[in-house]
Amino acid sequence: MKKLGLFLVCGLFTVSLIAGVAAAKDQVVVYTSLENEEIVEYLKVAKKELADLDIQAIRLSTGELGARMLAEKDNPQADCIWGWAVTNMSVFVPKGMLVTYKPKGWDKIPANFKDPDGYWTAIDLYAAALVPNTKVLEQKNLPMPKGWNDLLNPVYKGALIMPNPASSGTGFLQVASLLVLLDPDYKNKPVEQNKAWDFLKQLDKNMGQYIKSGSKPAKLTAAGEYAVGASFAFVYSSLKKKGFPVALVMPQEGAGFELEANALLKGAKHEAAAKKFLDWAISKQAMEEYAKFKLGVTYPGVSGPKDLPSLKTIKLAPMDFPWQSENRAKILEVWQNHFLR
Repeated sequence: MKKLGLFLVCGLFTVSLIAGVAAAKDQVVVYTSLENEEIVEYLKVAKKELADLDIQAIRLSTGELGARMLAEKDNPQADCIWGWAVTNMSVFVPKGMLVTYKPKGWDKIPANFKDPDGYWTAIDLYAAALVPNTKVLEQKNLPMPKGWNDLLNPVYKGALIMPNPASSGTGFLQVASLLVLLDPDYKNKPVEQNKAWDFLKQLDKNMGQYIKSGSKPAKLTAAGEYAVGASFAFVYSSLKKKGFPVALVMPQEGAGFELEANALLKGAKHEAAAKKFLDWAISKQAMEEYAKFKLGVTYPGVSGPKDLPSLKTIKLAPMDFPWQSENRAKILEVWQNHFLR
């Protein structure tokens, strides 16, 4: 039986598929911000579909991935990106670090889920969510929150945990969604004058910790360290299946969301293998695997997991991806000035 080899290198989650055959394989190095649990399952399928490839997938947080790409700009060590926030991806198009590629099956992906020139193709949508620990709420006599506004209640002081938007794509979409949601005039004023900063300052009074990972707030909350973690829906699903006392709250004000996309890197050392991987990565077979973890995927007709609410039932926050991308640096600067500890 062929084996799936898992390697931890320098704190990075690296997955290498080894077919155990004598024939040499074409190597492809993939950077990804997908969650570790997802990567393992997706690559089990990729191993069967792409038996002639040696796929080395290196997992980095959203912020770490961008920093790594910038550091390697003149000598890229990866060939392609798999599952990275579009808000971040868009910044690298004008920097000349991505090249156009329309993978096989690209025409089946709706226009609003891909760059018209083929710089990136989205594979899924993930949404921000609040993940309370029901036992901790009961023990501390805390109410079940229905949304962001409820978390301003002083009874939650020190009981909340949220991702740092500078390192976490989930954290950034949470902050960016509030900037758009809470200030209808956001486009006509400097970022630092946005009304949402006052809301975030009030929320900060109850915040126990900001952490670099988007999934860690839910995981630490599940472990009983906090009462409510600001995270995303997939992590709740994973924790619930493992028996943790967690609930899922999609903020009633509107859940911020982000698209995760794939792209081919300029200067890829294994371009042909990268293109073959990117072809598979938007195939129906791949999308059916993504759909086991994601609220929604971009391939028409493929539904999300049964243990998560249907997209049709969720109130999504108004997101302005071009504005978020253009103002990302300033948003992070203001956030760090206010809240970095």
